[in-house]
Amino acid sequence: MRYIFSLLTVFLFLTVSAQNKTSLFTIGDSTMANKPDPDENPEKGWAQMLPEFVKAEIEVKNHAVNGRSTKSFIDEGRWKAVYDQLKKGDYVFIQFGHNDQKIKDSTRYTNPYTQYRYNLEFFVKETRAMGAIPVLFSSIVRRNFNEHGVLVDTHGVYPLIVRMVAKDLEVPFVDLQSLTEKLEIEYGPEKSKNLHLHMEPGENPYEPNGRHDDTHLSKKGATAIAIMALKDIAQKGLELKKYIEPEVLE
Repeated sequence: MRYIFSLLTVFLFLTVSAQNKTSLFTIGDSTMANKPDPDENPEKGWAQMLPEFVKAEIEVKNHAVNGRSTKSFIDEGRWKAVYDQLKKGDYVFIQFGHNDQKIKDSTRYTNPYTQYRYNLEFFVKETRAMGAIPVLFSSIVRRNFNEHGVLVDTHGVYPLIVRMVAKDLEVPFVDLQSLTEKLEIEYGPEKSKNLHLHMEPGENPYEPNGRHDDTHLSKKGATAIAIMALKDIAQKGLELKKYIEPEVLE
């Protein structure tokens, strides 16, 4: 009887501990999302890599999904699924833009000055209403070098709108557009292919026909961006810093 009671005590303790554990929710698109077959798939989302660089005291819950914009993420009930789990002290990483600019798709497109801005403000306000902490991110850049070796922007005003919302609502902001722009330029037109998915037919069994993709990330690219994001957060003095593994900050 005592043995059963002890097991129940341990079970209740673990259950309560899990419920009280701080969660880090990430919402966004394919550049963040977890990818299927993680051991074989060469494609990774940068938020997929976060669990490797944070302590066990915080749980990463990656809700980013391929192809989603702020609009479709809300319309499909994906935000509600996050909102219903939020508790005081949790964090929400918010990064959209790649699919909000899909002007030929009414299920995803948002006007950057109106609906896109409103949706970002909506995520921030709802997160705060639950006592959780929002962090806004501008979109990572695409590898888009012109014939002169100049990296050309593809996101227009969408990153600017994120900056404006962050400033107006006083939200912690990580400028991934700037950080990844520097990263791509540092690697240059050729070596930056290693940050993305460039492989010839037969080179990788998961992509037998080859792939040349300048938007999505390889493990190398996703890892680099995850580390840059966490370092920037630490430099801003957010309390989240205490959950980041020390070697990331060296």
